[in-house]
Amino acid sequence: MTHVLIIGAYGSAGVAVANALADSDVQLTLVDDGEPGGGLCILRGCMPSKEVLSAGAHRFQARHDDRLTGSVPSVALDRTVETKDEHTASFAAHRRETVYSLAEQEGVEFIHETARFIDDHTVAVGTREISADYVVVATGSEPLIPALPGIENVEFLTSADVLDATSLPDSGIVMGFGYVGIELVPYLSEAGEMDLTVIEHDARPLDGHDAPFGDELLALYREVFGVDVRTNTHEKAIEPTEEGVRMTVEEAGTTRTIDAEQLFVFTGRQPALGGLGFERTEIEPEGEWVRDTMQARDDERTFVVGDANGKEPILHVAKEQGHRAADNILRHRDGRALVPYENVTHRVVFAGLGVYPVVRVGHTAASANRAGIEHVTVDRQASDDGVFLTKDAPHGLARLVVGTDGTVLGYQGFHYHADVMAKTMQVVVESEMDIHDVPDRAYHPTTPEILDGLFREAKRMLSARETGRDKPVDRD
Repeated sequence: MTHVLIIGAYGSAGVAVANALADSDVQLTLVDDGEPGGGLCILRGCMPSKEVLSAGAHRFQARHDDRLTGSVPSVALDRTVETKDEHTASFAAHRRETVYSLAEQEGVEFIHETARFIDDHTVAVGTREISADYVVVATGSEPLIPALPGIENVEFLTSADVLDATSLPDSGIVMGFGYVGIELVPYLSEAGEMDLTVIEHDARPLDGHDAPFGDELLALYREVFGVDVRTNTHEKAIEPTEEGVRMTVEEAGTTRTIDAEQLFVFTGRQPALGGLGFERTEIEPEGEWVRDTMQARDDERTFVVGDANGKEPILHVAKEQGHRAADNILRHRDGRALVPYENVTHRVVFAGLGVYPVVRVGHTAASANRAGIEHVTVDRQASDDGVFLTKDAPHGLARLVVGTDGTVLGYQGFHYHADVMAKTMQVVVESEMDIHDVPDRAYHPTTPEILDGLFREAKRMLSARETGRDKPVDRD
């Protein structure tokens, strides 16, 4: 019987592989040393972060709604963390129970130990040495700490520390303005009532979105949240001071310093591969070391899924990669052709405390241009739809990208309820629906009316193009 060993069975990717293979004619060994165990998303990622963001969102909305009177409440950080811990403990227990239930099936074993490679397909698990036909690595990721001069002398906080913080200082410097920074900066500003300076290397944040979305986010964070975002700025050094920290930066060709009480490091994540013992195998985890089939480049019987492969650290991607890896293991065993994992971009960043989430599904105008796809682009401001004003969420915009043959190629949204609309637009884009077949009748007054406006305008533009009365507008 084919034997598959999974390192990192508690995480979303690992448990997806296990679930997919448990009913197959394979022997499964599930290994994880997590304590309490439950996976990154549940314990330190998407679940606990949304818990604390929601607390900050309540204060933000109360503070900005001039229909309310009375003093603005403060966020009780201790109670917020306590509630977060209660909920994540429950979520983690459910995940562990899933793994334990799998281990009750015939041919499935779970070992709560640390694993490390001894050779290509032999893994030391505690005091045992286990040889397997296939090994799946699903060990997740860990914070990436930049090699900034002086950082080893400074006490800094990562995203995990912020999620557990029951008190926060009055001021801070933030390194890293990717999805982690974009989500946590408003929380620090609102729930922590902090003065923040954010270092952004580029002209705008939100890589992977068209430029207007990064510009809109900058305006929101600067003007509404009161955050000092320094664009086109680079860190040069950091040092401790009596009051906290001092960062030296280069900004517009000028070197200057920034002082604050605390440094926050949100500079992304890297695959958690330390201690696995890859040096004892043929695998070199560098560059494009994992194929789209989820196989390691240097060993076709080792599969790497989720954050561990460094491809796209997103929960649903991890699950999909897990299912693809499971299917490809069986295909490889049976001598059938393997199938690569192909992902239609589907991302949600809970910007603006989740009040103003950012969504991308499918193509942007820029990516469609790079792909050489002829298309029309339609924009709509949230303020154009009265429903956003009535809900006291007037900021943001949405964009639809439609092929000139009518195929809906992509959607970007940065507005209230954009996260809720992501699934609808995923179905439309992944089904390659023709814009003429998409109804433009949302229940009134609801926020999906912003989609109706995009659909109607796209249809008008395509019709005008066909009759020669108008030309498509492609915006970058």
